[in-house]
Amino acid sequence: VFSFVQCESTLRRPYGGTMVMRKQLEQLLRLGGLLNVDLQVMPLGREANAGVDGPFRVLRLKEGITVGYNEVQLTSRSIVDPKLVQILEIRYGAIRSQALTPEESLAFIEKMLGEP
Repeated sequence: VFSFVQCESTLRRPYGGTMVMRKQLEQLLRLGGLLNVDLQVMPLGREANAGVDGPFRVLRLKEGITVGYNEVQLTSRSIVDPKLVQILEIRYGAIRSQALTPEESLAFIEKMLGEP
């Protein structure tokens, strides 16, 4: 099971040009439609956004262990301290509650595809 929240700004940056962006949005629609994938969009206009401090990942491993992962320019860090992992899990829950639902997010991306 995969769960992602993408900031709207990442969906609007025209890296690679218009056709590349279009293909990326189409791919997100395809992946977001899979049963084991929840894709959500955090609109730029949201006043509350628990993710403004930057991206992070929360990974639940096969062994049942949950770890965090943070990556920025020139460095990456695994987070294994249970207290810090719990903070990331709580923050991710807040981010998901503030973002569009998966259904709203797919509609949002479809609408973006129709924009000039």
